[in-house]
Amino acid sequence: MKPIRLMAGFLTVGFWTLMSRILGFVRDIAIAARFGDGPVAEAFIVAFSLPNMFRRFFAEGAFNMAFVPLFSKKLESDDDPKGFANDAFAGLASVLILFTLLAQIAMPWLVLAMASGFRADGRFDMAVEFGRIAFPYILFISLAALCSGVLNATGRFVAAAAAPVLLNIILVSAMFTASIVGGDFGTWLIWAVPVAGVAQLALVWIAASRAGFRLVMRRPRLTPDMRKLATIALPAMLAGGVVQINLLVGRQVASYFEGAIQYLNLADRLYQLPLGVVAIAIGVVLLPDLSRRLAAEDTDGGRYAFNRATEFALLLTVPAAAALILIADPIVSVLYQRGAFSAQAASRTAEITAIYGAGLPAFVLQKVLQPLYFARHDTKTPFHYAVVAMVINAAIAIGGSFVIGFYAAAWATTLAGWAMVVLLWRGSRGMGDAVQIDARLKRRALRIILSSAIMGAVLLGTEALLGDALYQRHLRFGALTVLIVAGIVSYFSAAQLIGAASLGEIKRSMRRSARTE
Repeated sequence: MKPIRLMAGFLTVGFWTLMSRILGFVRDIAIAARFGDGPVAEAFIVAFSLPNMFRRFFAEGAFNMAFVPLFSKKLESDDDPKGFANDAFAGLASVLILFTLLAQIAMPWLVLAMASGFRADGRFDMAVEFGRIAFPYILFISLAALCSGVLNATGRFVAAAAAPVLLNIILVSAMFTASIVGGDFGTWLIWAVPVAGVAQLALVWIAASRAGFRLVMRRPRLTPDMRKLATIALPAMLAGGVVQINLLVGRQVASYFEGAIQYLNLADRLYQLPLGVVAIAIGVVLLPDLSRRLAAEDTDGGRYAFNRATEFALLLTVPAAAALILIADPIVSVLYQRGAFSAQAASRTAEITAIYGAGLPAFVLQKVLQPLYFARHDTKTPFHYAVVAMVINAAIAIGGSFVIGFYAAAWATTLAGWAMVVLLWRGSRGMGDAVQIDARLKRRALRIILSSAIMGAVLLGTEALLGDALYQRHLRFGALTVLIVAGIVSYFSAAQLIGAASLGEIKRSMRRSARTE
C-alpha cells in the first residue's frame, strides 16, 4: 500500500468510525436522559455488553487476527483465497449458532458472571430477559466481522467501516419510534439490537459479494488451512478472553455500587470516540498491509507503515487525552446532564472520564504494536503479556475498590493498558529493522507533545473565560462548541507551526481517499 493510500485508509475508516461514535453519543444521551443511572439503564448495558464481549473474543479479537494475515497471504500468492474465506465463514457460523443456543440456557449465570451485584434486586431478572433477546447479535456481528476482514484485506474499507453506523441508526430510531407510538422504551431498544446485527451483516456480505467473495453457508470442513487457522486463533482467543476478564472485573466491581455501571459506560463512550476513530482505523488498515509486506519480504515498506501508523496514533490521541483530562467536567455536563441524569451522576462520570483519558494513548498504541505480532502469526506472545496485564488489572480494581470504590475499576483499566504497551514494545525489540523508529517519528512525537501542551493551556484559559456559561442550560452547547473549537484550532495551528504535522499531507490523503473509496 503506497504511503498516501495508507493514510487514506486510516482517514476513510476513521471518518466512518467517527460517524458511528457520534450516533452512539446520541443513543447514550437519550438513554441517560430517559433512565438516568437507574436499573433499566444498567440492565440494558449488561445485556448489550454480553454479545459484544464474546464478539471481541470470537471474531474481532481473535478469529480475525488469525484470519486476516492468512487470507492476505493467500491473496498475495493467489492460493484459492475464496475457498479459504468460505471455509472460515462456515466454520465460524457453525460454532456461533451452537454457542448462541447454549447462551440462552446459561443466561442467568452469564449475567451473574458480569454483574453479581444485581442478584439482590430487580436488575437481575431484567438483565436476563434483555440478554436473551440481545445475544443473537453475536452471530450476525461476528460473521459481519469476517466479511469486513475480507474487504479490508482487499483494500476496500468503506462498507466495513460504515457498517457500525447502522447499529446506532437503528437503535436511535427504535428509541424515537417508541417515544412516538408510546411503546415500552426498554423493549424497543433491546429488540433493535439483533435487528441491527442482521442489517450490518447484510451490508458487508453484499459488499464482499460484489468484490468477488460471495460467502455462503455450507457444511464446515476441517481442512489443513482451517487447522492452521484454529492453531493460530486459539492463543489469540485466550488473549481475547483475558481482555474480557479485565472488563468483567471492572463491571463486577461497579455492580456493587449503585449507578456505577452507567458512569463507567458513559465515560467509556467518551474515550472510545478518539480510541475508535484512531485505533480501529489503524487496526483494520495496518494488519493486512503489514501481512502483505511481510509475505513479500518488504522490510522497508513494513517499517514505513509501522512508523506512520504510530505517528498517526500520537497525532490524534495525545491531544484527545489532554482534553479528556482537562475539560471532562464541561464535556460530561453538556452531553449527559439532563432529564433523569443528575449533576452528581455527571460529576462522577467526569472523574472516570479523566482517568480513562490518561490511558487513551496506551489503548491506541496497543493497536499499533499488536499487528507486529499477528502479521508474523505470533499470537502466543501477546497472550502472555495479556495475562500479566490481567493480573495488574484485577489487583488494582478489586484491591482498590475497598479504598476508592468504583473509581478503582477505571484506574485498573488505565494502568493495565500502559503495562501492556510496555510489554508489547519490549517484546518487539527482537523483530529486526521492520520495527525501528525512524528519525521523522522521533522528531514529530516530541512536537506533538509540545503542541498538546499548548492546546491544554488554551483550553484551560478558554474554560476560565467562559465560566458559568458552560453549565447554563441555554448557553452550554454554544459555550462547549467554542471551547472545543479553541482546542482544535490551537492544536493544529501549533502542530503546523512547529512541524508536528503537515496539514498539506493530510489534505492529499483525504483527496486520495475520496478518489479511491
